[in-house]
Formats: sequence, structure tokens, C-alpha cells
Amino acid sequence: MRASLRQTIIETCKAKIASKGETVGVSFYAFFKNKNDDPDLLMEAATWWIATQKLDHFEKAVKIRDMVMQGQ
Repeated sequence: MRASLRQTIIETCKAKIASKGETVGVSFYAFFKNKNDDPDLLMEAATWWIATQKLDHFEKAVKIRDMVMQGQ
């Protein structure tokens, strides 16, 4: 996964956790605007989330943040 996507995921998760608490959930769509202006990046995130990590649609933001920070 490219470094810019990793950084976006970490920052988004941190912001969600700060505003809604440790139990807040996210999906990979949370890292994108409501328009598909970069389909390759969206597919990169979806592939990591669904095919590589086999995550559920919604996961705890702390789990995702920690996974990305650990380089998974």
C-alpha cells in the first residue's frame, strides 16, 4: 500500500477516535471523499481491506490504525 494511503488511513482513524471514542467503527470508504476521483487508490484500499486482510465491512478504527502503523 502506498505511503500516502497509509498516512490518510492513520490520520482518519485518529480523527474519528478523537471525536467519537475508542469504539468507533470505520469502513474503507471512510478514507475517501463521496466522489470517486481516484479509482486506483480506492481499489488499492479495497483490495487491502477485503482480499488481503479479510476484514468485515466495519472494523474498529483503533484496530485499523494499529494494523497500518505496524505495516500490515
